[in-house]
Amino acid sequence: MTKDALQHLTRRERQIMDVIYAHGRATAAEVLESISDPPSNSTIRTLLRLLEDKGLVRHEEAGARYVYLPTVPRDRARRSALRNVLDTFFDGSTEDAVAALLDLHDTRRRRLEFDRLSKLIENAKREER
Repeated sequence: MTKDALQHLTRRERQIMDVIYAHGRATAAEVLESISDPPSNSTIRTLLRLLEDKGLVRHEEAGARYVYLPTVPRDRARRSALRNVLDTFFDGSTEDAVAALLDLHDTRRRRLEFDRLSKLIENAKREER
């Protein structure tokens, strides 16, 4: 599995990975049930096979069914996805991405979020020293 495989997933592949991470493991039928506006069953199976070829999932046989499990820890996949978003939409700028995220949040929750973010930033500054 390459870093590239994590960063260049299609929308459907990301949806499938989201389902597998949410469940910890999933069959093609479970993936199909969990996706809004799902493609055909054969498309789901093809995409699962492609994700397996990319090294992002593996399968175990459970009777006549395959059960798919992620091969990449979720936190690593998140970091890779965020890096891709930063590079694609924010020219690699964490500051611009955070500013955009702050614009999206509900103002009623902002005070608590700002307090938490301030603590995270202070901790990161201390670790840099």
